[in-house]
Amino acid sequence: MLVSMNQVLKSAEDRQCCIGAFDTPSLEILMAVLKAAEKRNEPVIVQHAQLHECEIPIDVIGPIMVRMAEDALIPVCVMLDHGEDIAYVKKALSLGFSAVMIDGSSLPYEENVRLTRAVTDLAKEYNADVEAEIGIVTGHEGRVYDIRDVSEAYTEPELAARFVKDTGIDALAASVGTVHGFYATKPKLDFERIKRIRELTGVPLVMHGGSGVSVEDTQMAIRCGIRKINYFSYMSNAGVKAVKKLLEEQDVKYFHELANAAILAMEEDVLHAMAMFALD
Repeated sequence: MLVSMNQVLKSAEDRQCCIGAFDTPSLEILMAVLKAAEKRNEPVIVQHAQLHECEIPIDVIGPIMVRMAEDALIPVCVMLDHGEDIAYVKKALSLGFSAVMIDGSSLPYEENVRLTRAVTDLAKEYNADVEAEIGIVTGHEGRVYDIRDVSEAYTEPELAARFVKDTGIDALAASVGTVHGFYATKPKLDFERIKRIRELTGVPLVMHGGSGVSVEDTQMAIRCGIRKINYFSYMSNAGVKAVKKLLEEQDVKYFHELANAAILAMEEDVLHAMAMFALD
C-alpha cells in the first residue's frame, strides 16, 4: 500500500530501528526492492533521484513506482530523492509521490531555507512529507570518493536545529561522515554528532551514503538516532556482479536471463541491508 514517509518513519521510531530507502532507476531494481520488503514483511521507501533522470525519466518510472507501491503487500513510501528544483519536485508530487527530498545543501543557509520552505508549502497541497539537507554529503552514486573529502562538511547541530525550525521539514538529512557512491577509505561516522542533532532537532534523521558503511557502524548510527538510510550503489553493483558471473558460466542467449539474475542478486543484497537496518 502507498503510505507517507512520516508513517514509515513512525514505524521505525516505534521499533527503534531504521527504514531502508532504495533508489530504483530501473524496473529490475524496483522489483528487487519490493520483493525483499515483502519477504521480510516490512515497510520500505523506494526513491527516484533527479540525477537518475538520464537513466530513466521520472515520467516513465514514477507512475510504475506509485502503481507497484499501491499494489504491494507492505507499506511503501514513494519518494523523490535529491530534488534540485521546484519544477521537478512539483512533477514528482503530481505523479503521486508521497514524499520529496529537496537538496539545497550546497546553497548559502538563507537560500537553502527559502528553497526548502517553498517545497514544504508546495508539499502540503499534496499531503506529502518533506526531507531536506543541511551540511553537504559529498559525491554521487557510481563514483569512488575518499571519506576525507567531507571532513569540513559535517553538519553543525545548532544550525540543524535552526534549519528544522525555519523550514518545517519532516526529516533531516545530515552530514555525519558518509559520502554517496563507493568508498575509497573507511568512513568516519561521528556518533556523538548524530545524538546531538537528534536531540536538538526532534525530527527523524536521514543518513545518505549508506552503501559501504560497516554493519557495526550502521547499527550504532541507528541506535544514535538515524531512522532512514539511503542505499543504492552496492545494491546496484550486486546486480552487475551477478550478470558478469552468469556470462562467465553460461552461453546466455536472452537478455531476460541477465535481468533475472540481477534481480535475484539485488534482492539478496536488499534483504541483507534491511536486516542490518532492523538491527537483526
